[in-house]
Amino acid sequence: MTNKKPLDGIRILELGNIVAAPFAGKIFSEFGAEVIKVEEPTKGDPLRNWRVMDKETSVWWYVQGRNKKSVTVNLREKEGQDIVRKLVKKVDIVLENFKPGTLEKWGLGFEELQKINPSIILTRISGYGQTGPYKEKPGFGSVAEAIGGLRYLTGYPDRPPVRVGIALGDMVAGLYAVIGTLMSLRARDEDPEKIGQVVDVALYESVFSLLEGILPEYDLKGEVRERTGSTLPGIAPSNTYLCKDGKHVVIGGNGDRIFERLMKAMGKEDIAFNPKYGTNQGRADHVEFLDATIEEWTKLHTLKEVQQMLDDVSVPVGPIYGIEDIVKDEHYIAREMLQKVLLPSGEEMLVPGIVPKLSRTPGDIMWSGPKLGEHNEEIYTEFMDFSFEDFVKLKEKGVI
Repeated sequence: MTNKKPLDGIRILELGNIVAAPFAGKIFSEFGAEVIKVEEPTKGDPLRNWRVMDKETSVWWYVQGRNKKSVTVNLREKEGQDIVRKLVKKVDIVLENFKPGTLEKWGLGFEELQKINPSIILTRISGYGQTGPYKEKPGFGSVAEAIGGLRYLTGYPDRPPVRVGIALGDMVAGLYAVIGTLMSLRARDEDPEKIGQVVDVALYESVFSLLEGILPEYDLKGEVRERTGSTLPGIAPSNTYLCKDGKHVVIGGNGDRIFERLMKAMGKEDIAFNPKYGTNQGRADHVEFLDATIEEWTKLHTLKEVQQMLDDVSVPVGPIYGIEDIVKDEHYIAREMLQKVLLPSGEEMLVPGIVPKLSRTPGDIMWSGPKLGEHNEEIYTEFMDFSFEDFVKLKEKGVI
């Protein structure tokens, strides 16, 4: 292991707000990139005021903003736009999630940025992408999950579609933004002229990319996958089952050898070695019978007993955790997925650890989300060589 981070020396200007782009910026910052987050001068990123608060700041902000440097710039003012142009000279990446056309309106589109810094990579996240008939429509992650096909599949067939309880569409897009940006960095570094490019991430496409074989199933066979509750169609047995103590367990017995071990553990050797159930397709054709048989067995045992018996024979099994279960789990603790950070008040708070784990150059949490404009003086007077008098004037005029 070394103290060097894989993105040491990479500098990112984060112009986005709330979830998608800042989620990507968080990942970059965890692995060594210097992320300079530009925020509106009076209130900053709206996420600072979302959901559960610690005094005047959202606790989510302390996760999403960690390791970043906060500077304030009024992007609607020409002087603010000029500040961004000066910053672009010294960064590798600009990360944004405004409505398409917004940067262009401010004179900060890719063509303008590339004139200032030919090596710049502009990573853009939007609802529908930078092209196409929907490009100017406002796009939120919730809408992207709907038009991207995910909501149609989520829930039970006799009830309206439901959402997953997190901003899934935004965060998947954030992951694609990280992937695309890293690939662009690689391409730029291999290019003798070091020319940058645009990374165009659409929320709806990020969601649509998760839909497995649903498109070819429809195109070739005319099959439309519907909501199936706690099961995955065509994968059997894989479901949620009730235990004796009223708790639920998830069991994945859909591998051929795994299914045999599951049935043997249940005392159902006749099913384990019946050729009718020897393949996934055969089991999928009889999924209702198999699920009923498994739940008859789980209802005879507590959740802990079911887990132990199936762990002993290497059948994938697990409880359905809430956050209270997670914070007590020894594996989460051992893998450093529950980390303590210090809040400005001096109080400690648990936050999610780093993903992924790198053996030689791991990521790190250096500080929690900064105060609004905390790094203004550092960035403007040291990094950008503004005089202290200029810095004070910009502040008085509300530009920063």
